[in-house]
Amino acid sequence: MNSVIKYKLFWLLALTIMLSAFTPVKGQQYSFEFYDGTFNFSIDSTFQKNFSANLNSNNVRQFYHQLNNANTKDLISSLKNYKEKYQLNDWLYYQLIRKTAEQLSPKAKNYSSYTLYKWFLMIKSGYDARVAIGNNQIIFYIRCDEDISDIPFFIINDKKYMCLNYHDYQKMFKQADTYIPVDIEVKGAEKAFSYKVTRMPEFKPEDYSEKQITFNYKHKTYHFNVKVNTEIAQIFANYPGVDFETYFNIPLSRATYQSFIPLIKENVRGMPVKKGVDYLMQFTRYAFLYENDQENFGKEKRLSPEQTLLSAYSDCDDRVGLFFLLVKEIYNLPMIALLYPTHITMAVAFDKPVGQSISYNGKLYSVCEPTPQKRNLKIGEVADHLKKQKYEIVYAYEPSL
Repeated sequence: MNSVIKYKLFWLLALTIMLSAFTPVKGQQYSFEFYDGTFNFSIDSTFQKNFSANLNSNNVRQFYHQLNNANTKDLISSLKNYKEKYQLNDWLYYQLIRKTAEQLSPKAKNYSSYTLYKWFLMIKSGYDARVAIGNNQIIFYIRCDEDISDIPFFIINDKKYMCLNYHDYQKMFKQADTYIPVDIEVKGAEKAFSYKVTRMPEFKPEDYSEKQITFNYKHKTYHFNVKVNTEIAQIFANYPGVDFETYFNIPLSRATYQSFIPLIKENVRGMPVKKGVDYLMQFTRYAFLYENDQENFGKEKRLSPEQTLLSAYSDCDDRVGLFFLLVKEIYNLPMIALLYPTHITMAVAFDKPVGQSISYNGKLYSVCEPTPQKRNLKIGEVADHLKKQKYEIVYAYEPSL
């Protein structure tokens, strides 16, 4: 081979190397259904190198830098745009993050990668999230300023971080001080996470089925064919014990609302307000089978109103939540929630109180018991075993003018 040919081949090879350096890495395309929409995204290959090292702080930091050096701008923009388009609350946005992480690294195959992807996508979305290591486990926390119970947390600089994945370890989860946070400073990850769900997602019509609910009131039988969706139970599967204001204001999805609320409004149309509220009280009391949470779930668990409609069994928390929603939607009256040591009930402010009233902030409230008791209690009556027990008013609803 003469020198001219060698020279040309050399420059051709050099040019190929230079061009490859400036050619963007083709990203892998992903697509999955998320409620009634479809989320599409692509990511470059450097982002998809899963975590495979020993689980320690140094290796987690190295994996973070690997992810941080990848081109993730389009993915983060796609996530944020989807959140804004569908008006997702933080809890529902986290469900989107979970499904995205599952696409990148299936949870069952590489739990560490799956968790670190969730964490990375949350911090790049602006949330103040942390990971901690201990007992050969990786724990994912997020800052939350709300009153949340029944899940582990830790405090850093007077800020509370709630655990988002302890349920994955179940009985293997240790005391919170077992897990040492990995020290990684992330610029812009400052936002607190909220568990408030003020808007349910849209679902496809085919995701719903009809549930027949039968209820007797004043010697008349009422029938409801309510549209219910099992995805509601999945959304709230790992939802923690939130404060009562958050809990009482979880709405129904649109299809469930439209199949239920107009019909129940029609049933009470023409009734005096107190009789209508009595109808709603009797409905929440007797339209569903009672079972306490320990027997039903093995732990304390509050159901949202839509879960109560969906579930075969419910207890006092669940019925109070549904009763509150019905009274608010139909009559929009002031209400207070009364928490006893082992029970919760609701009281409503009418134009004139009924029975023994409760005075609170200048209004008189009448107890409306939405859970079955030994006696068929009327408005203004309290169960015998509660009469001498102390209660706390844990939520007060005042209609806006």
